Amino acid sequence: MLPEVRGWLGRRTSTAGDWPLRDLVAAKGDSTVSVVLPARDERETVGEIVGIILRDLGALVDEVVVIDSRSTDDTARVAARAGATVHAQDEILPRLKPLDGKGEALWKSLAVTSGDVLVFADADIRNFRASLVAGVLGPLLADPTIVYAKGCYDRPLNGAPDGGGRVTELVARPLINLHWPQLAGFVQPLAGEYAGRRSALERVPFLTGYGVELGLLIDLLELAGLDAFAQVDLGSREHAPQSTEALGGMAAQIMLAAWSRLDRQGKIAALGEPSVRLAQFRRGQEGYDVRTRDVGIGERPPMLTLDE
Repeated sequence: MLPEVRGWLGRRTSTAGDWPLRDLVAAKGDSTVSVVLPARDERETVGEIVGIILRDLGALVDEVVVIDSRSTDDTARVAARAGATVHAQDEILPRLKPLDGKGEALWKSLAVTSGDVLVFADADIRNFRASLVAGVLGPLLADPTIVYAKGCYDRPLNGAPDGGGRVTELVARPLINLHWPQLAGFVQPLAGEYAGRRSALERVPFLTGYGVELGLLIDLLELAGLDAFAQVDLGSREHAPQSTEALGGMAAQIMLAAWSRLDRQGKIAALGEPSVRLAQFRRGQEGYDVRTRDVGIGERPPMLTLDE
């Protein structure tokens, strides 16, 4: 690990307990805070999450916005009944051709929120705690030089306290250490809980798939530098585990995200575009059945570059 990263770890890493609510409310001043939950078919958890944020962080958070990403269940109704403002992803900026993926929902949230600081959190978290939001807000409200704060946590899986985060350990972390060693200090680079200043988020592009978090880290590093980042230990976080097949698709999108940034930064000599087709196998009655799907990702430009 680079010496500057070791120094950053000691200087810019805190815990959720370092940011009590009363101190955050005092530090907030005239700033406004928006919490954004991208959600697709999350009726089992999204209502509880919205309710906890509004109940426990009402003095800190000015709006809770759920971006419904083409849910087939009643996620939108459950979120609205809990008190969130709900927007259908494809109805935001309708003049633009809709794209797929989590990053699309996050990017479009910039167009329907008003906060100076935005907190993004996943909508499938089990046993949600308000500190998952308050923790990542702490560095931004306390220090005007911080533009982006990322959560980190343990990822329990099947009884193992750190059994989750397989895509991080097998794909994202090796890519980061190889090509962007300044980012090697992030414990959970793909974490879905993070906060950023609107003034910075509107100046960088958003990848539309599961590579959005990696893309934001790389692009914000280029925009603001490592010392404008902070990391907050949020304890533990649990959500429904994904199948190995689903994780394979996520891993492919992380690799495509990394390729796009390596190409843009001139770190590779691209002789062609990578394939966006992923073949996966399942055993059938007569040997293996192949399933091929599109794992391609799109990209939205910095929000500030859009015409009114």
